[in-house]
Amino acid sequence: MAAALLALPLAVTACGGNDNDSSSSGGPVKLEFWGWAPGYDKSVELFNASHKDIQVTFNKLPSGGQGGYDKMFSAVKAGNAPCLAQVGFESVPTFLLEGALQNVTEETSSAKGQFVPWTWNQVSVAGKTYGIPVDTGPTGLYYRKDVFEKYGIAVPTTWDEYAKAAEKLHAADPKAYILNLKATDLSGLAWQKGAKWFGTEGDTWKVTVNGPETKQVADYWQGLVDKKLVNTTDEGAAWWSSLQSGKVATAIGAVWLNPLIAENAPGAKGKFAVAPMPQWAAGEKKFGNEGGSSTAVLKGCKKKKEAVEFATWMSTNPDSLKNLIKVTGIYPAATAGLTLPEVNTGVDYYGGQNIFEVFAEAAQNTDTNWQWGPTHSQFGADLGEALGNAYAGKNTLPGAFDTVQEKAVAAMKSKGLKVEG
Repeated sequence: MAAALLALPLAVTACGGNDNDSSSSGGPVKLEFWGWAPGYDKSVELFNASHKDIQVTFNKLPSGGQGGYDKMFSAVKAGNAPCLAQVGFESVPTFLLEGALQNVTEETSSAKGQFVPWTWNQVSVAGKTYGIPVDTGPTGLYYRKDVFEKYGIAVPTTWDEYAKAAEKLHAADPKAYILNLKATDLSGLAWQKGAKWFGTEGDTWKVTVNGPETKQVADYWQGLVDKKLVNTTDEGAAWWSSLQSGKVATAIGAVWLNPLIAENAPGAKGKFAVAPMPQWAAGEKKFGNEGGSSTAVLKGCKKKKEAVEFATWMSTNPDSLKNLIKVTGIYPAATAGLTLPEVNTGVDYYGGQNIFEVFAEAAQNTDTNWQWGPTHSQFGADLGEALGNAYAGKNTLPGAFDTVQEKAVAAMKSKGLKVEG
């Protein structure tokens, strides 16, 4: 990725910021941290209580895709950005393309060995590092035990079995669906299938969003959409309500989804369980990833050393990790976090099931070579629009990925990148 991402017009790579550290006199160094995840504020409080010479203020924004990233980009361009920002792995290339990240390679050199190696690759390009990993997003199948038991549905282990379960459920209750299929689900599903949406060769980006593996995934889900076995309309509060009522019987999601379900569907406590993702072939162990994030250092930060000290502490300190595992729902990127009891214990909401065993297996069997493209904000919007058109009957899911392929190539070329696809 290095050459392809860094071969940008000079006006982009040279924009803004002062790389020099500065120290406060007569008081603690004060840092701002922008993000949106629940639980981050508590970790900041824990840090502040134990670090009198550095004090961090957490400011909550809308999530990245809901305007948080745009606010960060605007602040960097205006020269008043915070030092620290929550940035998903998928958006790190975009931030680098926009000239919004601060090189903190020297400051992070001693931290590198504390993290799962592939997560460090997510915050580094061309040997330069721009932040600290926080978590990964191994996926599983959340399902309503009571609904499956009521209709005699076995927990599916393959996608063929999942389709049959969808048919059985909808036949028994025409108002019930196996899943509400979201755009974010399809990236993880394509990842599981072995797709590679983006890659690089020298200074050229390779784009294969509509490659054969993705088309196979799209064809499968188009079949369920055509038979009206999956829901494609519920969003926001309606989605949580459908999970609580059992009218949607499963959710595909990462480990971080587990506290959100508990919070937004409290009436279903004890009725949910988590199973491994269904496989394309019986006996396989292949999984996708949804999410994963970093604490990035934004361009213009004059307190790099202190910013990295906080970011490393948040991702590695046992008390911070226990909080983030419980409240945020993270699966730690720090190797020390993987041995904590909190990621190997029963969860009350899920009837005492140790759901982390499912996610640990997924994490160990996920292709870590997946790469995100450098125009992710636009890509996500285009993907959502294309899938919406497919759901409305204006296109098909395979056709939607052809549309997204064309738009992704055009968006990257407009940024001055060399692209093949």
